[in-house]
Amino acid sequence: MIKYFKTPNTFKWIFHRRVWGFSSSNKVYLTFDDGPTSDLTPWILDFLDSHSIKATFFCVGANVKKHPDLLSTIIEKGHAVGNHTMHHEKGTEVSEQDYLKSIEEASTLISSNLFRPPYGRLPMFYSKSIRAKYKIIMWSWLSYDYDSNVPIELILNKAQKIKGGDVLVVHDNIKSQERLKNLLPELVAIIKSKGLEFDIISA
Repeated sequence: MIKYFKTPNTFKWIFHRRVWGFSSSNKVYLTFDDGPTSDLTPWILDFLDSHSIKATFFCVGANVKKHPDLLSTIIEKGHAVGNHTMHHEKGTEVSEQDYLKSIEEASTLISSNLFRPPYGRLPMFYSKSIRAKYKIIMWSWLSYDYDSNVPIELILNKAQKIKGGDVLVVHDNIKSQERLKNLLPELVAIIKSKGLEFDIISA
């Protein structure tokens, strides 16, 4: 399978009502999917604090239910949060009714009008109902931190093409834990070397 680190313009054109990036020339938007997790989220928050970085966390409702204190800490530290469904369902494998129900269940725990579909999989005809309440936030650069077949060195090489306005995806989950701890400091160093700043995605 082809690894698209940078999202092809064709995808952005087809799904043009979704947010793939921003017009800023000097800011990037670091996002974390799938948390919060007791093993990794505290490390991420400490790392971000140490570099004065604000990020956006797309949280899974079931994880928030287990760790409400971590969601509170994320918000207290000035980061943004978004809805990532209740159980991390893949939109192409569940009915529209069940998918919307999952989003709404998660919304009782996560107060945000930002939504990101797990796996990036969202049938086009589901989008209209979701857009009535949420901004659908996609990405322009994907790290593949969750895929052990993709070397960290390759990811960092591809990070050289990150530019202002890009929305970056890394993961706050057990599968990515050790790789993220190796990747994130190097990724941040590359971005800072470009003179780019980090910002949150506004609701």
